[in-house]
Amino acid sequence: MNIRLLSSIVACGLCFATHAQQQIASKVEIPFNRFSDVETLQSYMFKLAESYPSLCRVERIGTTALGRPYLAMVINNRQTGDEGTKPAMYIDGAIHANEIQAGETVLYTAWYLLSGYGTIPKITELVDRSTFYLVPLVNPDGRAEWFANANTPHSARTGQKPVDSDGDGVADEDGPDDMDGDGHITMMWRPDPFGTHRRDPRDANRMIPVPREPKADGTREYGDWVMAGQEGVDNDGDGRVNEDGPGGYDMNRNFPSGWEPENIQNGAGAYPLCWPETKALADWVLSKPQIAAAQAYHNAGGMILRGPGSGTREDDYPAADVGVYNKIQSVGAEMLPFYRSMVIYKDLYTVHGGVVNWFAEGLGIVSLTNELWTEKRIMQNGQEPTDDQDRKWNERMLFGQTTVPLHEVKHPEFGTVLVGGGTKYSSRIPPPFMMEEELHRNFAFTMFHADQMPLLRFESVETKELAPELWQVTVTVANDRLIPTRTARAAEKGIGLADTLTLTGAEVVAAGTLDRRTDRTLDPQGFQPATLRLERGVPGQSTVAARFLVKGSAGTPITLAWNAEKAKRIESSLKLGESTLPTAGPPK
Repeated sequence: MNIRLLSSIVACGLCFATHAQQQIASKVEIPFNRFSDVETLQSYMFKLAESYPSLCRVERIGTTALGRPYLAMVINNRQTGDEGTKPAMYIDGAIHANEIQAGETVLYTAWYLLSGYGTIPKITELVDRSTFYLVPLVNPDGRAEWFANANTPHSARTGQKPVDSDGDGVADEDGPDDMDGDGHITMMWRPDPFGTHRRDPRDANRMIPVPREPKADGTREYGDWVMAGQEGVDNDGDGRVNEDGPGGYDMNRNFPSGWEPENIQNGAGAYPLCWPETKALADWVLSKPQIAAAQAYHNAGGMILRGPGSGTREDDYPAADVGVYNKIQSVGAEMLPFYRSMVIYKDLYTVHGGVVNWFAEGLGIVSLTNELWTEKRIMQNGQEPTDDQDRKWNERMLFGQTTVPLHEVKHPEFGTVLVGGGTKYSSRIPPPFMMEEELHRNFAFTMFHADQMPLLRFESVETKELAPELWQVTVTVANDRLIPTRTARAAEKGIGLADTLTLTGAEVVAAGTLDRRTDRTLDPQGFQPATLRLERGVPGQSTVAARFLVKGSAGTPITLAWNAEKAKRIESSLKLGESTLPTAGPPK
């Protein structure tokens, strides 16, 4: 795409997000240009529920390993039906707690859905026909650790129950040390007469690598400094530094699908769902078979990911499901500048026991992960910035707020060291002035995903008398959205219940699906034909036809009902001798 055109799209998207928000008269004002700790974010959850009691509630679904409440939000308009009667979307964030904007993205989703209801027609329609299950903080303990203590952009990722990460019989005894007490764990350089780097004489905050190759006369050049890793000391005296910090179990490696033990997948735990958070979340999700779509937020890198998390091409999803994923992901790539559509195991790395893999492979739900933020957003040409470009951008746009200047600190082993570099708010996290656009774009894409949950209608019903007291009833049901009522994965693995089409009001002699091209009945069902089982449901943006043979006289009232776990029940009533004309669905 032309870069100038793409820049215009980005600018228009930002204007749209700002304009759209200005139209919302929200009952709860939440500043989305900053990040909230656990207590603040959870307080916003309760404020939203209290302000919109007819649409939202907060549920405690469990307790974390360190005793914190484990909370979820449920958004459903009870006036349009019980939550269990509608297709539902599950949305979570911050299973890796250092990926903090993920929590804000889920909170923004709840805020926008509730604040926009009754004002924005599309939002109103989505809330009326769907249920939303939101878990803004899958890992509250890790988030609390990240905010409260000195960390890097990459630490406090895991659950925080003490784990003996280095296998020495003691847990959490050798984590990073904030040598200068500034609240951030940055990089550390120790003096070395044979060092690999020296300080740039024009910029004291920049280290220059010395040439590795000898000079022409055979002599070598050495620097004064060598990288010593992150700030810290060898607290347990085992010769290693920072190898056993707080926590150590990875919730996103602990779900059943594709799970492997610790020797294969680090952080996986003793067995699937062995941690209180993952067990509570799985139990809660399993009680909601109506979930038809799932979205998880992580950071960073600008990716729209689908599974599988591990395996080979032979382990990929059925072709019908891949087609659905490709269509949804391609729209995401249009809505999210510089994001890429990817397959986890093939394009990123192997993940065993990931939560979206469990949703997709274990539960047959169309599930995606968005890796929020990409530093390509800071470059006009959409390229990854070089280290120098990144440094200059930080200095000019952020005024150095996410960098600690290199400065001297006393180290008990190395003497005077240099400490400095990116703070915990650097690299993986969007700057505050770009944050709301990032949240809105990802929210908008997730609403597109939600809008693709199955939407059924009876396209036509035809009755025809074949003989006295014997009638043929031909039914066509359409699904006007991309996601099928039952994924191919669910059908192949026998996950969940098959769809059913039921005819009541007259005696059914036989029934079966119909090939509309040949007008022939396929796979006739002789046992309990009044309730026809359709194992593959209704594919996305497609139709399914079925035919019943019934006994009755002209004028006998009959009712047809389609039931699916992941779509709202539909009914059609008419009399033998009547037919309904084909109907058109809503605009795609």
